[in-house]
Amino acid sequence: MIDALGSVGSLLLVGGTSDIAVATARRYLQERPLRVVVAARETPRRAAVADELRAAGATVEVVDFDADDPGSPKRMVAEAAAGGDIDVAVVAFGQLGVQAELAGDPEAVAALGRVNYVAPVVVGTVLANQMRHQGHGVIVAMSSVAGERPRASNFVYGSTKAGFDAFFSGLGDSLKGAGVDVLVVRPGFVRSKMTEGLQDAPLATTPEAVADAIVTGIRRGRHTVWVPGAMRWVMSGLRHTPRAIFRRLPV
Repeated sequence: MIDALGSVGSLLLVGGTSDIAVATARRYLQERPLRVVVAARETPRRAAVADELRAAGATVEVVDFDADDPGSPKRMVAEAAAGGDIDVAVVAFGQLGVQAELAGDPEAVAALGRVNYVAPVVVGTVLANQMRHQGHGVIVAMSSVAGERPRASNFVYGSTKAGFDAFFSGLGDSLKGAGVDVLVVRPGFVRSKMTEGLQDAPLATTPEAVADAIVTGIRRGRHTVWVPGAMRWVMSGLRHTPRAIFRRLPV
């Protein structure tokens, strides 16, 4: 369980090869050794992450997870929980997609919707049931500022994150009194594998900064964090910008 100082004993990384998930594990490992379950497809990157975290002091378990397999979430959580309770689960998988390509490919749009919305809400449902059974736990849901007001330049991705955000926010409300919390994380542009090759957006941040915000948010009992914090006010302004003006903004 999470101790009185906010340190965790076990951490499940769903999408365990993501830079933010790995940075979160490293951040917790600065405080104490812990059990880390890396849930991802079998790839060289998964093996490298497991080795890296073991070298940092973690007891690492690896389980298969494939967002394209409808049965994968239930199997993955059952395997992760077989080794003990899950204190914190970080739901950190997804794809960005290229809007210009998505516009002409309905099958690609459907695939992005499955990976970015359908699979995460199934994972969230299974995790919530597991944590209710435990009587404790925190689900960290990696959302995005892109879901606050989808922009023409990436509205398919933004729409999946809008649905993702709404689901996990509602899930957190539904778990009140169960001993289980949900932390929705809304980062801006993160310099990571997902954004490699893209030009930095204003207020760009790093996986390490997001990891720090996750750890602090959990300790303070927050239900939402923005990374960096200034994004909260930037997106509030954009959300309330009249549509005629918003359409002309270079976003």
